[in-house]
Amino acid sequence: MAKAKSAGTPATVLLTREQVAHTLHPYDVSPDLPNYGALVAAALGVDPAALLKTLVTEVDGALTVAVVPVTGELDLKALAAAAGGKRAVLADRAAAERATGYVRGGISPLGQRKALPTVVDASALARPLVYVSAGRRGLQVSLAPADLVRLTGATTAPIAGG
Repeated sequence: MAKAKSAGTPATVLLTREQVAHTLHPYDVSPDLPNYGALVAAALGVDPAALLKTLVTEVDGALTVAVVPVTGELDLKALAAAAGGKRAVLADRAAAERATGYVRGGISPLGQRKALPTVVDASALARPLVYVSAGRRGLQVSLAPADLVRLTGATTAPIAGG
């Protein structure tokens, strides 16, 4: 029975069910290392600007997902504006894990336990493929940015800072 569970994450199950073209990319990098995103990009041999991190935030007290390139930081003011709020902060780790059903280092914007409002950085749309967590540590998934936006019900806005 355990093998069936390990066969997929909620993110990969969603992609398969929706018949979205995607490729899984395993890697071995500790989520506790500094420059984690850059190390993952190097391990996968991909442009770090195409590798997106999923950050759970609170915009005016409501959990909101921000998806930005690992090469930059999240601009909290830009996120708040894009989400129609006034103030954004990073969410508490436990709250993020509880709401998404994923653990830190493996939070995917796809297949979350609770459908949270999502904002994807506009730079993602310029790429043929983007890479996001597939729902567990050590596994990324590549897919077209339009599919990412559609499946998460995301809005797009310039939310990444330098």
